[in-house]
Amino acid sequence: MKIKSNKFNFKNENGEVLSGRLELPYGQIKSFAVFAHCFTCSKNISASSRISKKLAQLGIGVLRFDFTGLGNSDGDFENTNFSSNIADLICAYHALKKDYKAPSILIGHSFGGAAVLKASKELEAVKAVITIAAPSDTKHVAHLFEDELEEINSKGEAEVCLENRKFKIKKQFIKDLSDGKILDGISETKKAYLIMHSPFDNIVSVDHASHIFKALKHPKSFITLDTIDHLVTKPNDAEYIAEQINSWVKRYIKDDDVFENKSEGKGVIVESRSGSKFTHDITSHRHYLIADEPKSMKGDDLGMSPYELLLSALGACTSMTMRLYADRKGFDLKNVKVELKHEKNDGVDHFAKEISLFGELSDDEKDKILAIAKKCPVHKTLDSQVTFSSELRSDR
Repeated sequence: MKIKSNKFNFKNENGEVLSGRLELPYGQIKSFAVFAHCFTCSKNISASSRISKKLAQLGIGVLRFDFTGLGNSDGDFENTNFSSNIADLICAYHALKKDYKAPSILIGHSFGGAAVLKASKELEAVKAVITIAAPSDTKHVAHLFEDELEEINSKGEAEVCLENRKFKIKKQFIKDLSDGKILDGISETKKAYLIMHSPFDNIVSVDHASHIFKALKHPKSFITLDTIDHLVTKPNDAEYIAEQINSWVKRYIKDDDVFENKSEGKGVIVESRSGSKFTHDITSHRHYLIADEPKSMKGDDLGMSPYELLLSALGACTSMTMRLYADRKGFDLKNVKVELKHEKNDGVDHFAKEISLFGELSDDEKDKILAIAKKCPVHKTLDSQVTFSSELRSDR
């Protein structure tokens, strides 16, 4: 399924702008999810981006965003902590609720998994919570800068190097980690939980998954990630995780979670494909196809040409109109075949339709069905005086 990726910025509880991307399927959206990334990462880390986009292809709208002070979000990381991450998640939830629909799914990777576990208790519309390689306690993060703990405690702060990047960690961050008990009260939430973890994870031991699983009441599930690395760096692994999430969450998504994106209207969007000469992606409210030119025209031949698409519209409309007429009259029309050609002679366009009718039909019935073929809406449009307008969008 073709998807679109929209900028989706919103404010945290301090009024600072957080940078987000909203991955959306075209047409009907089964439900919405918020994706929380790993510690000191960003929304654009491969695991977050790939899993979110694959879920969108499967019909789930996913908001991934940068926590305060990370990626493209405003604010200072040194003034954040685990509690502020929870607050950011709650703000993301309410932003989606305001502009679209309250998300029914929370997904968290690594430390982001700990955050969604904690936040899930406060978000009423959330029905399903998924953790990927998540720790069962916030103290686990402290080992990343244990060499600087003495300096942090004595001076109130210290500069630490994480993933080849320097971050200032303050004493309040360490204290907040010590106070952040993830699993307290989690068994009373009455939500569904999916714990995903690799037994070979060398960053966060699978023992953490066991602790989380034991703290939960049913419905709860566990999926082993086999040899998938902690950061989910391989594209196929991210796709596998997304597919497993989609299959599991179907049980907990209800009809009232579905969102019809009426703002898309009934129009068609045609977008040129980057890196190609003629290939275009065409999307409507619910469907997707490709337009292209044949290789003889220096195209990639990935789809029908524009005139072939035009002939397709005329042929399909002709067949549908004849079907409706025959059904209304009670004629025994079994099938219709319409072969079309387009030619231009002396500047005049000519569309030729060769129609085959199948069924137990009299000559009179065939004549009546053939006569109605000229009255199909697309035929009448092409045969009428039409007007066009082209405007340059001011927001581009």
